[in-house]
Amino acid sequence: MDDLTKHPWFFCGIGGSGMLPLALILKGHGAQVAGSDRSRDQGRTPEKFAWLESLGFSLFPQDGSGITAPEQVLVASAAVEDTVPEMVRAKELGCARISRAELLSRLFNATPKRIAVGGTSGKSTVTGMIGWIMDCAGRDPTIMNGAVMKNYARPDAPFASARVGQGGVFVSEVDESDGSIALYRPQVAVVNNISLDHKSLEELRDLFDDFAAKAKVVVLNDDDRECYDLQLRLALRDDAADTQILTFGLGHSPDLTCDEDSINESPIGIAADVIDTRDGTRHALRLSLPGRHNLSNALAAIAAASAAGVPVSTAVAALGSFAGLARRFEIVSTSPGGITVIDDFGHNPEKCAATLRTLKAHPGRVIAFFQPHGYGPLKQMGHELAEVFARLLGPDDLTILCDPVYFGGTVDRSEGSERIVNLIREHGGTAEYVPAREDCGRTIASMARPGDRIVIMGARDDTLSLFAREVLASVG
Repeated sequence: MDDLTKHPWFFCGIGGSGMLPLALILKGHGAQVAGSDRSRDQGRTPEKFAWLESLGFSLFPQDGSGITAPEQVLVASAAVEDTVPEMVRAKELGCARISRAELLSRLFNATPKRIAVGGTSGKSTVTGMIGWIMDCAGRDPTIMNGAVMKNYARPDAPFASARVGQGGVFVSEVDESDGSIALYRPQVAVVNNISLDHKSLEELRDLFDDFAAKAKVVVLNDDDRECYDLQLRLALRDDAADTQILTFGLGHSPDLTCDEDSINESPIGIAADVIDTRDGTRHALRLSLPGRHNLSNALAAIAAASAAGVPVSTAVAALGSFAGLARRFEIVSTSPGGITVIDDFGHNPEKCAATLRTLKAHPGRVIAFFQPHGYGPLKQMGHELAEVFARLLGPDDLTILCDPVYFGGTVDRSEGSERIVNLIREHGGTAEYVPAREDCGRTIASMARPGDRIVIMGARDDTLSLFAREVLASVG
């Protein structure tokens, strides 16, 4: 770490879900860290930036004024355009530039014990679960997450998406969307699932194959067809000859599974007996998170912890006190009139499907509000998203879409949410397009009735949580 703390750092977009925990980890190791963020300049989530300043981060407008010396290292995602003032100023001064993924991989790869979590969906939850297990097991881990972990959130740490530990264990989610998953060298690699998101399936297969082949142990979802095929491909790779495979799932015969007859679902949690087929032992698991997808996430975390040397019994016990993540099927509250509002990160077909299945496992109408997380992703997976909403919601349910989130830039905005609403209708679903989000709130309030579940879905916009609370107030 000494070489990473001997010079100052500047984060462009320091409040982002990938940037903020990395900045926290770097500062936790003694580095001098400053940053800027367009959201701060626009007045969004001021409490987040006030908290960062209270921790000693120096924050600047995104006008280049924070870049003052050649020895500063600029951290910026690959998507940041060269015309952004920080990019211009750093080039003028000759500052080194590094991507978020490059910096994270340097920190991760330099740690003795490394657990990386990949997959299209569920990786933040699985990362949080593994981190909590390792913490409860006394391993004092560093945890890098893309979401606030409720077990570590406190009044003086409301945005706890990272934990800085001294135990030589690093648990991190890793991203395939920009190809940066190739930078990591995990000892334990988790592949939760592989499905369409930012890249084609052909590209994803290559990325995850290489990711898995680098690990000493790869943890694979036996219920996911792509993961099953990955397992077959690994067997043919010479560079994966020493890679051990540990499987989890709710069907077939994986290494870690659940007794189907023991599964007990409720609107706020799920319980089951975990079976370790390697030795035949059974362990009673209780989760305060609903949905079978979270049962699968728990099995992934238990398997990863087992691969890292934590007994299955210890891992199962730890998950009994796992509080979950912010915006992952987070129940905001239920109004006096019996209307429940849920805040959720669902933004791709797999994540949205998991949330909708969880909702439809229990009675009550569903009003699903969806704010797409960009015009590009909407174009990439619009058909699949529309099919999910149409197939999983019933004739009495409703999907409402506003315009995609847009914070500036040169992205093509020719195809938006209206196209997705039309596709949902073509698939037989009920959907409305209301361009402005505030008008969506009024529409929801006018139609909500006792017993409804209103789910606020979307990513890349912290103000969605505020919107969820506003919707709750409007129906209360």
